[in-house]
Amino acid sequence: MLFQRFGEGSRLVPILGTCYCNEVRIIARSSLSRFVKKLAGHKDQRAVKAALDSWFQEARQADWKNSAEIKASYAHASIVAADRVVFNIKGNAYRLVVAVNYARGTVFIKWLGTHKEYDAIDVRTVQYASETDQD
Repeated sequence: MLFQRFGEGSRLVPILGTCYCNEVRIIARSSLSRFVKKLAGHKDQRAVKAALDSWFQEARQADWKNSAEIKASYAHASIVAADRVVFNIKGNAYRLVVAVNYARGTVFIKWLGTHKEYDAIDVRTVQYASETDQD
């Protein structure tokens, strides 16, 4: 089947067919779920879960082509490198660090923690620990 670009190059459509919209791929949502589980019994757990679920849904539907477009959607996000962004979660009580590959439409979760923990990391190089490292 032959395809052509539709719009600003963000969608491929069959020449005679329906538009297929691409969603951003977020790697890995399980990191968000594990973090929320670790907050079990904490007064913030529900609010953090709701904030992360909301961010996930918004990011998955986004069509960011560069960091300026992220900043336009999230005024309080911090752009720390061409591909590295810090999102405030639950009113800045928590921080979510991601790397974005704009060309591939992929967001990689690099780190998630409290604002206090964030102050102790190097945001430009931090990597999310594997599941075995976190337990």
